[in-house]
Amino acid sequence: MGEAAPGLPHTGDEPPVTVPRVPAREAAEHELSKPMYHENDPSLFHRALNRFWDWVSELSNAAAGVTPGGGLGLFVIALLVVLLLAALWWRLGVPRRAPSTSSPALFDNRPRSAAEHRAAAEAHASAHDWNQAVQERTRAVVRSLEERALLDPRPGRTADEAASEAGRALPAHADRLRAAAQEFDGIAYGGRSTDEQAYLRLTALDHDLERTKPALNPAQGAAT
Repeated sequence: MGEAAPGLPHTGDEPPVTVPRVPAREAAEHELSKPMYHENDPSLFHRALNRFWDWVSELSNAAAGVTPGGGLGLFVIALLVVLLLAALWWRLGVPRRAPSTSSPALFDNRPRSAAEHRAAAEAHASAHDWNQAVQERTRAVVRSLEERALLDPRPGRTADEAASEAGRALPAHADRLRAAAQEFDGIAYGGRSTDEQAYLRLTALDHDLERTKPALNPAQGAAT
């Protein structure tokens, strides 16, 4: 049979007009990709956030399914973990980075004379910067002992080492030297603050050491 003549009215007996599947899908996708259909879609951030919370919910449900007591048991376990972490935080305090050495070196890489260290100490004292003043005065004490050949100049020497070595040559001042080293370490290494009285004590020690002669025999004490 031939095709229906053009222009004749449709009677409803003709076969329906069909469109191939692939072109139809492509046409629908093209139409739905227009911005007018996506004005109210959630943003990329909100979609990612929704997926994250879906994952958390699935994880929580899975954990509740294998935990005795279900959701209540999971809540109790989480509460115990939080309490344990709080107890560890209270017991151990804020974690701090471990220092690289047991004590800081007394001097930096630039050598200075005892007089230069004393001048720096006085300048810091005038500005009421007692931490720096005490450290510089301690360096002046040790440098002075090196200049008098009571200590061998040695890079990297700590305040404790200097006090121990100087105490053998000047035993009458061994306790004061040790106290000065502890004051230096407390500032430079322990993060403590000092005051004017500590600086005055160290200045008096510096003056006394200048007038003290070394003991030829440590058991005899120092002669002044």
